[in-house]
Amino acid sequence: MGEVGSAAIGPRVSRKPEHRFEGILKKMALLVKEKERAMAQGRRTLEGERSIIDEASEAYPDQLRGVPRPPQRLYCIGNPEALSPGLAVVGARKATPYGTGCARRFARIAAEKGVVIDSGGALGCDSEAHRAALEANGTTVVVLGGGCDCVYPARHFGLFQKVIDAGGAIISEQDWLQDPMPFMFRERNRIIAGLASAVLIVEAGLPSGTFSTADEALDAGRDVLVVPGSIASEMSRGANRLLLQGAIPVVDDQSFEEALFKSCGMLMRPGEDPVAGKDMPPIIAALQAQPLDTEQLYSLAVAEFGASNAQQRLMELLVEAEADGAIARQPDGKWGPTVRW
Repeated sequence: MGEVGSAAIGPRVSRKPEHRFEGILKKMALLVKEKERAMAQGRRTLEGERSIIDEASEAYPDQLRGVPRPPQRLYCIGNPEALSPGLAVVGARKATPYGTGCARRFARIAAEKGVVIDSGGALGCDSEAHRAALEANGTTVVVLGGGCDCVYPARHFGLFQKVIDAGGAIISEQDWLQDPMPFMFRERNRIIAGLASAVLIVEAGLPSGTFSTADEALDAGRDVLVVPGSIASEMSRGANRLLLQGAIPVVDDQSFEEALFKSCGMLMRPGEDPVAGKDMPPIIAALQAQPLDTEQLYSLAVAEFGASNAQQRLMELLVEAEADGAIARQPDGKWGPTVRW
Protein backbone atom coordinates (compact mmCIF):
# COMPACT_ATOMS: atom_id res chain seq x y z
CA MET A 1 0.00 0.00 0.00
CA GLY A 2 2.88 2.35 0.79
CA GLU A 3 4.23 1.97 -2.72
CA VAL A 4 0.85 2.75 -4.24
CA GLY A 5 0.52 5.86 -2.07
CA SER A 6 4.02 6.95 -3.06
CA ALA A 7 3.21 6.56 -6.74
CA ALA A 8 0.05 8.60 -6.31
CA ILE A 9 2.04 11.45 -4.82
CA GLY A 10 4.37 11.69 -7.82
CA PRO A 11 2.08 13.57 -10.24
CA ARG A 12 1.22 16.12 -7.55
CA VAL A 13 4.89 16.98 -7.13
CA SER A 14 5.26 17.67 -10.87
CA ARG A 15 2.53 20.30 -10.68
CA LYS A 16 4.24 22.42 -8.00
CA PRO A 17 4.85 26.05 -9.11
CA GLU A 18 8.63 25.67 -9.28
CA HIS A 19 8.23 22.75 -11.69
CA ARG A 20 5.87 24.73 -13.90
CA PHE A 21 8.32 27.63 -13.95
CA GLU A 22 11.10 25.23 -14.82
CA GLY A 23 9.09 24.05 -17.84
CA ILE A 24 8.48 27.64 -18.94
CA LEU A 25 12.19 28.47 -18.63
CA LYS A 26 13.12 25.43 -20.70
CA LYS A 27 10.65 26.45 -23.40
CA MET A 28 12.03 30.02 -23.43
CA ALA A 29 15.57 28.68 -23.70
CA LEU A 30 14.50 26.54 -26.67
CA LEU A 31 12.98 29.56 -28.41
CA VAL A 32 16.16 31.58 -27.91
CA LYS A 33 18.28 28.69 -29.21
CA GLU A 34 16.14 28.34 -32.35
CA LYS A 35 16.39 32.06 -33.04
CA GLU A 36 20.16 32.03 -32.57
CA ARG A 37 20.39 29.10 -34.98
CA ALA A 38 18.35 31.02 -37.57
CA MET A 39 20.60 34.07 -37.23
CA ALA A 40 23.69 31.87 -37.54
CA GLN A 41 22.35 30.63 -40.86
CA GLY A 42 22.14 34.21 -42.10
CA ARG A 43 18.34 34.44 -41.94
CA ARG A 44 16.57 37.63 -40.97
CA THR A 45 14.27 36.85 -38.08
CA LEU A 46 11.07 38.63 -37.20
CA GLU A 47 11.06 40.47 -33.87
CA GLY A 48 8.29 39.88 -31.36
CA GLU A 49 6.94 37.63 -28.63
CA ARG A 50 7.47 33.97 -29.50
CA SER A 51 5.32 31.11 -28.31
CA ILE A 52 4.55 27.49 -29.11
CA ILE A 53 0.86 26.79 -28.63
CA ASP A 54 0.11 23.11 -28.16
CA GLU A 55 -3.32 21.66 -28.86
CA ALA A 56 -3.76 21.04 -25.12
CA SER A 57 -2.98 24.67 -24.26
CA GLU A 58 -5.67 27.13 -23.16
CA ALA A 59 -4.23 29.56 -25.72
CA TYR A 60 -5.00 27.18 -28.59
CA PRO A 61 -7.76 28.72 -30.76
CA ASP A 62 -11.06 26.99 -29.99
CA GLN A 63 -12.26 27.40 -33.58
CA LEU A 64 -9.40 25.15 -34.77
CA ARG A 65 -10.29 22.25 -32.50
CA GLY A 66 -13.25 21.15 -34.60
CA VAL A 67 -11.69 21.33 -38.06
CA PRO A 68 -10.48 18.24 -39.92
CA ARG A 69 -6.86 17.44 -38.98
CA PRO A 70 -6.34 20.31 -36.51
CA PRO A 71 -2.67 21.28 -36.17
CA GLN A 72 -1.03 19.69 -33.12
CA ARG A 73 0.77 22.93 -32.32
CA LEU A 74 1.18 26.45 -33.64
CA TYR A 75 4.46 28.35 -33.73
CA CYS A 76 3.63 32.02 -33.20
CA ILE A 77 5.48 35.33 -33.40
CA GLY A 78 3.38 38.18 -32.08
CA ASN A 79 0.19 38.34 -30.07
CA PRO A 80 -1.45 34.93 -29.46
CA GLU A 81 -4.70 36.70 -28.57
CA ALA A 82 -4.97 37.79 -32.21
CA LEU A 83 -5.92 34.19 -33.04
CA SER A 84 -9.60 34.91 -32.43
CA PRO A 85 -12.41 34.13 -34.90
CA GLY A 86 -12.15 36.52 -37.83
CA LEU A 87 -12.56 36.81 -41.58
CA ALA A 88 -10.22 35.03 -43.99
CA VAL A 89 -9.60 37.05 -47.16
CA VAL A 90 -7.89 35.10 -49.92
CA GLY A 91 -7.39 35.40 -53.65
CA ALA A 92 -5.11 34.93 -56.60
CA ARG A 93 -1.36 35.50 -56.36
CA LYS A 94 -1.23 36.80 -59.94
CA ALA A 95 -4.14 39.06 -59.16
CA THR A 96 -5.72 41.63 -61.43
CA PRO A 97 -6.32 45.20 -60.16
CA TYR A 98 -9.95 44.17 -59.71
CA GLY A 99 -8.94 41.34 -57.38
CA THR A 100 -6.48 43.38 -55.29
CA GLY A 101 -8.98 46.23 -55.12
CA CYS A 102 -11.69 43.91 -53.78
CA ALA A 103 -9.25 42.43 -51.25
CA ARG A 104 -8.35 45.88 -49.95
CA ARG A 105 -11.90 47.18 -49.99
CA PHE A 106 -13.53 44.39 -48.03
CA ALA A 107 -10.59 43.75 -45.68
CA ARG A 108 -10.66 47.44 -44.76
CA ILE A 109 -14.41 47.43 -44.10
CA ALA A 110 -14.13 44.35 -41.86
CA ALA A 111 -11.03 45.61 -40.03
CA GLU A 112 -12.73 48.94 -39.29
CA LYS A 113 -15.45 46.94 -37.53
CA GLY A 114 -12.92 45.15 -35.35
CA VAL A 115 -12.82 41.88 -37.30
CA VAL A 116 -9.44 40.14 -37.41
CA ILE A 117 -8.27 39.58 -41.00
CA ASP A 118 -6.63 36.19 -41.68
CA SER A 119 -4.73 35.33 -44.83
CA GLY A 120 -1.62 33.60 -46.13
CA GLY A 121 0.73 36.53 -46.74
CA ALA A 122 1.19 35.58 -50.41
CA LEU A 123 1.70 37.94 -53.32
CA GLY A 124 -1.44 39.49 -54.78
CA CYS A 125 -4.75 39.47 -52.92
CA ASP A 126 -3.47 38.01 -49.62
CA SER A 127 -0.85 40.67 -48.94
CA GLU A 128 -3.21 43.47 -50.01
CA ALA A 129 -5.76 42.25 -47.45
CA HIS A 130 -3.10 42.38 -44.71
CA ARG A 131 -2.04 45.89 -45.77
CA ALA A 132 -5.61 47.17 -45.82
CA ALA A 133 -6.20 45.82 -42.31
CA LEU A 134 -3.08 47.59 -41.05
CA GLU A 135 -4.07 50.85 -42.75
CA ALA A 136 -7.45 50.61 -40.99
CA ASN A 137 -5.61 50.19 -37.65
CA GLY A 138 -6.97 46.67 -37.45
CA THR A 139 -5.50 43.31 -36.47
CA THR A 140 -4.35 40.73 -38.99
CA VAL A 141 -2.86 37.23 -38.85
CA VAL A 142 -0.51 35.69 -41.42
CA VAL A 143 -0.52 31.89 -41.74
CA LEU A 144 2.73 30.71 -43.35
CA GLY A 145 3.34 27.52 -45.26
CA GLY A 146 6.87 27.08 -43.91
CA GLY A 147 8.41 28.02 -40.59
CA CYS A 148 8.14 31.50 -39.11
CA ASP A 149 11.91 31.98 -39.41
CA CYS A 150 11.79 31.11 -43.12
CA VAL A 151 9.78 34.12 -44.26
CA TYR A 152 8.15 33.48 -47.61
CA PRO A 153 7.87 35.42 -49.79
CA ALA A 154 11.05 37.12 -48.55
CA ARG A 155 9.97 40.48 -49.98
CA HIS A 156 7.16 40.58 -47.40
CA PHE A 157 9.51 40.57 -44.41
CA GLY A 158 8.77 44.25 -43.72
CA LEU A 159 5.01 43.70 -44.06
CA PHE A 160 5.09 40.77 -41.64
CA GLN A 161 7.04 42.80 -39.09
CA LYS A 162 4.39 45.53 -39.31
CA VAL A 163 1.71 42.87 -38.68
CA ILE A 164 3.47 41.86 -35.46
CA ASP A 165 4.12 45.45 -34.37
CA ALA A 166 0.42 46.28 -34.83
CA GLY A 167 -0.70 43.54 -32.43
CA GLY A 168 -1.20 40.77 -34.98
CA ALA A 169 0.64 37.49 -35.38
CA ILE A 170 2.64 35.35 -37.81
CA ILE A 171 1.89 31.65 -37.29
CA SER A 172 2.72 28.25 -38.74
CA GLU A 173 2.25 24.61 -37.82
CA GLN A 174 5.79 23.98 -39.08
CA ASP A 175 8.93 24.21 -36.95
CA TRP A 176 10.63 27.62 -36.86
CA LEU A 177 13.30 26.80 -39.46
CA GLN A 178 11.27 24.58 -41.77
CA ASP A 179 11.76 25.66 -45.38
CA PRO A 180 8.41 25.93 -47.18
CA MET A 181 7.59 23.02 -49.46
CA PRO A 182 4.82 23.10 -52.12
CA PHE A 183 2.49 20.71 -50.26
CA MET A 184 2.67 22.83 -47.11
CA PHE A 185 0.78 25.69 -48.72
CA ARG A 186 -2.21 23.48 -49.40
CA GLU A 187 -1.98 22.20 -45.82
CA ARG A 188 -1.88 25.68 -44.31
CA ASN A 189 -5.09 26.61 -46.15
CA ARG A 190 -7.09 24.51 -43.67
CA ILE A 191 -5.65 26.67 -40.86
CA ILE A 192 -6.57 29.91 -42.63
CA ALA A 193 -10.12 28.63 -43.12
CA GLY A 194 -10.33 27.13 -39.64
CA LEU A 195 -9.26 30.29 -37.82
CA ALA A 196 -12.04 32.32 -39.45
CA SER A 197 -15.78 32.52 -38.97
CA ALA A 198 -16.12 33.01 -42.73
CA VAL A 199 -13.89 32.97 -45.81
CA LEU A 200 -14.06 35.67 -48.50
CA ILE A 201 -12.81 34.70 -51.96
CA VAL A 202 -12.03 37.87 -53.92
CA GLU A 203 -10.53 36.28 -57.03
CA ALA A 204 -9.69 32.71 -57.99
CA GLY A 205 -8.85 30.84 -61.17
CA LEU A 206 -9.15 27.12 -61.85
CA PRO A 207 -7.31 25.23 -60.49
CA SER A 208 -5.91 27.35 -57.66
CA GLY A 209 -4.86 27.30 -54.03
CA THR A 210 -7.59 29.83 -53.35
CA PHE A 211 -10.18 27.34 -54.58
CA SER A 212 -8.73 24.74 -52.21
CA THR A 213 -9.14 27.16 -49.29
CA ALA A 214 -12.85 27.29 -50.11
CA ASP A 215 -12.95 23.48 -49.95
CA GLU A 216 -11.27 23.58 -46.54
CA ALA A 217 -13.76 26.21 -45.36
CA LEU A 218 -16.70 24.04 -46.37
CA ASP A 219 -15.14 21.01 -44.64
CA ALA A 220 -14.81 23.12 -41.48
CA GLY A 221 -18.42 24.33 -41.68
CA ARG A 222 -17.51 27.95 -42.45
CA ASP A 223 -19.48 30.35 -44.64
CA VAL A 224 -17.87 30.97 -48.04
CA LEU A 225 -18.37 34.47 -49.48
CA VAL A 226 -17.39 35.16 -53.08
CA VAL A 227 -16.94 38.32 -55.13
CA PRO A 228 -18.22 37.64 -58.68
CA GLY A 229 -15.93 38.32 -61.63
CA SER A 230 -16.24 38.67 -65.36
CA ILE A 231 -17.06 35.43 -67.17
CA ALA A 232 -14.36 36.45 -69.66
CA SER A 233 -11.64 36.60 -67.00
CA GLU A 234 -9.51 33.50 -66.41
CA MET A 235 -8.80 34.78 -62.90
CA SER A 236 -12.51 34.65 -61.99
CA ARG A 237 -13.38 31.17 -63.24
CA GLY A 238 -12.94 29.58 -59.82
CA ALA A 239 -14.82 32.34 -58.01
CA ASN A 240 -17.77 32.18 -60.39
CA ARG A 241 -17.81 28.39 -60.15
CA LEU A 242 -18.11 28.66 -56.36
CA LEU A 243 -21.11 30.95 -56.79
CA LEU A 244 -22.71 28.37 -59.06
CA GLN A 245 -22.17 25.80 -56.31
CA GLY A 246 -24.01 27.92 -53.74
CA ALA A 247 -21.45 30.28 -52.18
CA ILE A 248 -22.74 33.57 -50.76
CA PRO A 249 -22.36 36.36 -53.36
CA VAL A 250 -20.80 39.67 -52.35
CA VAL A 251 -22.05 42.17 -54.92
CA ASP A 252 -21.52 45.43 -53.01
CA ASP A 253 -20.61 46.84 -49.60
CA GLN A 254 -24.08 46.29 -48.19
CA SER A 255 -24.23 42.61 -49.15
CA PHE A 256 -20.78 42.16 -47.63
CA GLU A 257 -21.80 43.81 -44.36
CA GLU A 258 -24.94 41.68 -44.22
CA ALA A 259 -22.76 38.58 -44.57
CA LEU A 260 -20.39 39.91 -41.87
CA PHE A 261 -23.36 40.43 -39.56
CA LYS A 262 -24.47 36.85 -40.12
CA SER A 263 -21.05 35.23 -39.78
CA CYS A 264 -19.21 37.50 -37.35
CA GLY A 265 -22.00 39.41 -35.58
CA MET A 266 -20.80 42.78 -36.89
CA LEU A 267 -23.07 45.79 -37.19
CA MET A 268 -24.09 46.80 -40.70
CA ARG A 269 -23.38 50.17 -42.27
CA PRO A 270 -24.62 51.34 -45.66
CA GLY A 271 -21.86 51.07 -48.23
CA GLU A 272 -20.96 53.65 -50.85
CA ASP A 273 -19.44 53.09 -54.27
CA PRO A 274 -17.51 56.20 -55.35
CA VAL A 275 -17.90 55.27 -59.03
CA ALA A 276 -21.61 54.43 -58.82
CA GLY A 277 -23.98 56.87 -60.47
CA LYS A 278 -21.40 58.26 -62.90
CA ASP A 279 -22.12 58.10 -66.61
CA MET A 280 -19.59 55.73 -68.13
CA PRO A 281 -18.44 56.24 -71.72
CA PRO A 282 -19.26 53.11 -73.77
CA ILE A 283 -15.60 52.07 -74.05
CA ILE A 284 -15.05 52.31 -70.27
CA ALA A 285 -18.35 50.49 -69.69
CA ALA A 286 -17.04 47.72 -71.95
CA LEU A 287 -13.85 47.53 -69.84
CA GLN A 288 -15.95 47.32 -66.70
CA ALA A 289 -17.54 44.20 -68.15
CA GLN A 290 -14.35 42.43 -69.26
CA PRO A 291 -10.63 43.07 -69.82
CA LEU A 292 -9.65 44.15 -73.35
CA ASP A 293 -6.31 44.48 -75.09
CA THR A 294 -5.10 47.58 -76.97
CA GLU A 295 -6.17 46.29 -80.38
CA GLN A 296 -9.71 45.57 -79.17
CA LEU A 297 -9.92 48.99 -77.54
CA TYR A 298 -8.71 50.72 -80.68
CA SER A 299 -11.39 48.96 -82.74
CA LEU A 300 -14.06 50.20 -80.34
CA ALA A 301 -12.61 53.73 -80.50
CA VAL A 302 -12.64 53.72 -84.32
CA ALA A 303 -16.28 52.62 -84.30
CA GLU A 304 -17.23 55.40 -81.86
CA PHE A 305 -15.01 58.33 -82.85
CA GLY A 306 -13.80 57.54 -86.37
CA ALA A 307 -10.29 56.59 -87.49
CA SER A 308 -8.91 60.14 -87.38
CA ASN A 309 -9.80 60.75 -83.73
CA ALA A 310 -9.72 57.22 -82.36
CA GLN A 311 -6.19 57.14 -80.89
CA GLN A 312 -6.32 60.51 -79.15
CA ARG A 313 -9.82 60.03 -77.71
CA LEU A 314 -8.98 56.52 -76.55
CA MET A 315 -5.90 57.70 -74.65
CA GLU A 316 -7.89 60.52 -73.03
CA LEU A 317 -10.57 58.09 -71.89
CA LEU A 318 -8.07 55.57 -70.50
CA VAL A 319 -6.09 58.21 -68.58
CA GLU A 320 -9.24 59.74 -67.07
CA ALA A 321 -10.81 56.40 -66.14
CA GLU A 322 -7.56 55.11 -64.63
CA ALA A 323 -7.19 58.27 -62.53
CA ASP A 324 -10.79 57.82 -61.36
CA GLY A 325 -10.05 54.25 -60.30
CA ALA A 326 -12.56 52.70 -62.70
CA ILE A 327 -9.98 50.74 -64.72
CA ALA A 328 -6.35 49.62 -64.47
CA ARG A 329 -3.66 47.87 -66.48
CA GLN A 330 -3.67 44.16 -65.73
CA PRO A 331 -0.69 41.76 -65.44
CA ASP A 332 -1.21 40.43 -68.99
CA GLY A 333 -1.16 43.94 -70.49
CA LYS A 334 -4.92 44.24 -70.96
CA TRP A 335 -7.03 47.00 -69.49
CA GLY A 336 -9.81 45.93 -67.15
CA PRO A 337 -12.02 46.82 -64.17
CA THR A 338 -10.69 47.73 -60.78
CA VAL A 339 -12.24 48.57 -57.44
CA ARG A 340 -12.03 51.80 -55.50
CA TRP A 341 -11.32 51.28 -51.79
